[in-house]
Amino acid sequence: MALKDLFRRTTAQPAIPESKASATGPVVAYASSGRVAWSPRDTVSLTKVGFSSNPIGFRAVKLISEAAAALPLIFRAQGDTYDVHPVKSLLRGPNPSQTQADLLEALYGQILLSGNGYLELVLGDDLSPAELHVLRSDRMSLVPGADGWPIAYDYTVGARKHRFDVSQHPSAICHIKSFHPQDDHYGLSPLQAAAQAMDVHNAASRWSKALLDNAARPSGALVYNGPDGHSTLAPEQYDRLVFEIESNHQGARNAGRPMLLEGGLDWKPMGFSPSDMEFHKTKEAAAREIAVAFGIPPMILGIPGDATYANYQEANRAFYRLTVLPLVQKVTAHLANWLSSYYGEPLDIAPDLDHVPALASERDAHWRRVADASFLSDDEKRALLGLAHVQGG
Repeated sequence: MALKDLFRRTTAQPAIPESKASATGPVVAYASSGRVAWSPRDTVSLTKVGFSSNPIGFRAVKLISEAAAALPLIFRAQGDTYDVHPVKSLLRGPNPSQTQADLLEALYGQILLSGNGYLELVLGDDLSPAELHVLRSDRMSLVPGADGWPIAYDYTVGARKHRFDVSQHPSAICHIKSFHPQDDHYGLSPLQAAAQAMDVHNAASRWSKALLDNAARPSGALVYNGPDGHSTLAPEQYDRLVFEIESNHQGARNAGRPMLLEGGLDWKPMGFSPSDMEFHKTKEAAAREIAVAFGIPPMILGIPGDATYANYQEANRAFYRLTVLPLVQKVTAHLANWLSSYYGEPLDIAPDLDHVPALASERDAHWRRVADASFLSDDEKRALLGLAHVQGG
């Protein structure tokens, strides 16, 4: 049974809370006043906190996944490069609702958000590969066998569960995971490494929002000097004072409204503390940590720093060379190895580095060095550049 049939049967059912699977351990989700409260570390919570609610995490995932999905790919089989091949046609139209860029962007995004990417292959009536689908990693759980190796994957949609048997070869599921030093079955995502920085960045944003809601001014203290030296308000006086402040002098809409003080009340404003003044720098430091976890130079994400044009060029080149290309090469190698078992021949899928604008200067320098090598023949130069041999010279 294909996964699309599972969705077709469940769309008409009433919504039931999903059963999420997570490879992480227990977390502390709430804390009492005065204690640090960290966000949960499961995939669903991290996605909400680090992607849906954080502009740095959102932009980092989108930037990497879109750049990786936009790279052109080269398809080779038995050493020959193909312009027309069944695998190339399959990726160009993986399913009725997605293009190649959509499929790969979703796959790269799942790997960045959860450390795991899952692809399902659907066979046609002639038992040949017909469709490819990216599965949500938060719905997938691995079923290990007696020896610890995976024998199946359970995909949970609402109250229904579909099991993919991977004990037979070839498997209908391709599981691509990031390196995790303490987990044999699931990968470690950049979001997990940057979770603490995400919490700090989000807390700084909430603090800034609260400051704006209070007219962007520091708080103060109302000092009561009553008659006969008394400094304590009666209960009804205290309740009335609190009501007046909350209703007439709190929030941005009441900014600048004069306060009428009576009965010995005096307003003592309080300035920003040094920790308040350093809060903005703390937010920038947290944003840099998030960028480092994803492997993106901070200036590409708009984080303040040395953003000259030359530095931006070098940062963009480093971004592609150190982050995008390793991810694409890893995913395409898994994809080629998985699909080879269906087509019965060794396949090679790799990014076309000659069509990456950020690496144009490196390519030009390499071509120039090869072209200036007088001790090489034309065929040897073409072989070094990855070009085919020309018959008859």
